[in-house]
Formats: sequence, C-alpha cells, structure tokens
Amino acid sequence: MTIPPLIDAQALMSLPPGRYRYLDASALLPGQDGDPEADFHKLALPGANRFRINDICDRSDPLPHTVPGAATFAQAMMALGIGSDTGLVFYDRKGSIGACRAHWMASLFGHESAHVLDGGLAALEALGLAPDAAPAPAAPCEQPYRPRTRYALLAGKGDVLDALDDPDRVILDARSAARFHAQAAEPRPNMRGGHMRGAVNLPFTEVLNPQGCFLQPQALVERFASCAIGSRRVITSCGSGLTAATLTMALRVAGLAPGQLYDGSWAEWGSDPATPIET
Repeated sequence: MTIPPLIDAQALMSLPPGRYRYLDASALLPGQDGDPEADFHKLALPGANRFRINDICDRSDPLPHTVPGAATFAQAMMALGIGSDTGLVFYDRKGSIGACRAHWMASLFGHESAHVLDGGLAALEALGLAPDAAPAPAAPCEQPYRPRTRYALLAGKGDVLDALDDPDRVILDARSAARFHAQAAEPRPNMRGGHMRGAVNLPFTEVLNPQGCFLQPQALVERFASCAIGSRRVITSCGSGLTAATLTMALRVAGLAPGQLYDGSWAEWGSDPATPIET
C-alpha cells in the first residue's frame, strides 16, 4: 500500500503498529506565543521524539534554521534512533508548519517513507482520538543513516537570481500580502520590505482551511492555477524557509511537482542590499 506524504487523522490510526516513528516538529513563527517543548512533554504520540528545526540545522550559518549538511542530518537522525528506512510521521501540536519543514528536510536527504499528519494533534483531538501518551527516549539506531541528497529540491540565492529572468520558472512567496507589498514591517531587524522581482504571492494560509488542514487536492489545483504557474518550475520562498515548505507540501497534494525551496528566503534576500526587490 502506497501512503501519501500527507495523511489525515484517520489514516494515522490505521498505520501498521510499530512500523512508524513519530516526530513532533512543532515550531513557532516570529511573534507567535507558545512553548512547543512544554506542550510536547504534556502530550505526544506514542513513543514520539522532538524534531527541533532550530537544532537540526547549520549552526555556523547566521540565517535561521539553515538546512544542515548531509552528515549533520544523518547524525541527528541516528541520535533519534532513526535509520534510512524507518517510516516517519512528522506532526505539530496544531497545524503542520514545522512538520512540513521537517518533511522537506527528510525528502531533501532522500528519506523515502516520510509523512505529515494533516492538522497535527489538534486534528486527532477534533475526532476524539487524541493520544494519552508521554514522550519516550529514543531507541539506539542499529544501522547507519545513509542520506541521499536530492539537490533538485533546494534553491540558493544564485538559483533565485537566475530565475528572475527565466520565463520557465516562477517564485511563490508564502508570506502575507502585507509583507509581500512592504505594507507591514518584517519581523526580523535590518530587513528591507517587499518581494523578489516577478514573484507571485500565495500566503501559506491560503492553502489551508481554518482548522489548519490542507485544502482538498482540487481546491489546491485551483489555487495554484490562480497563480498562473502553468508548466513553469516553482521555487517556494517565505521569511526563513519555514512556511515555504507548506507551499511545497501543497504542491505535492495537488499532484504537482514540488519544485525547489529557497532555504535562505527573505531572511537572506531582504538583508542583502545587492538583491533586487519590488514593493
């Protein structure tokens, strides 16, 4: 049975027991209140561990949660007791912002069996299926984690610069319309407002319903059609590479190519006075 990358609460409950590891990837956007660590210790899926995107990153890079190198990612996964063939389900306490970023990272490093719980634990609670479990220590990994990096999923600043004048590529910006048009200040200091030349604004909230679950595939197809993507290759971007992954997942759910994710996103682009912007 082929399991799609995005699974709902009912599908989660139907997964073969013991075949999947659960990873709480809950993360906060700038300005959001909450304590993912405390929430994790209050409620978790059975045997779950934390996947911390702010720890599993390139710590030498000044940009927020920059994707790490393959060796660093492999070490982090093995520390969580995860091998290359372990089935994974990433989830958030509510929604799936962190889980989508974690899923994109796993996909980047070639992890085949990785999934996201649509709507997070809140979706389970809405169905009366909320787990009554506490986190468990990670079991040692008996086999080495062998990453197989898929560089085609990752975009750097140079790729975005090239895309600006490429009619076959399009940049989708997941930030709010106010930030996209420089009508609201960026949450990070010393950051210009606006957007990349020619980028299309598709706030990540527009691919989700009010409960934080993804829209149905046909509705997502229509959302992307409204962006005039056509056959162009997509680069997703946002403030720091977090909600861009929500658009990447939405592309997958819609049956479209996931394209590339610009990891530096506006945190890199907006802080570089040499990069062209529009408002």
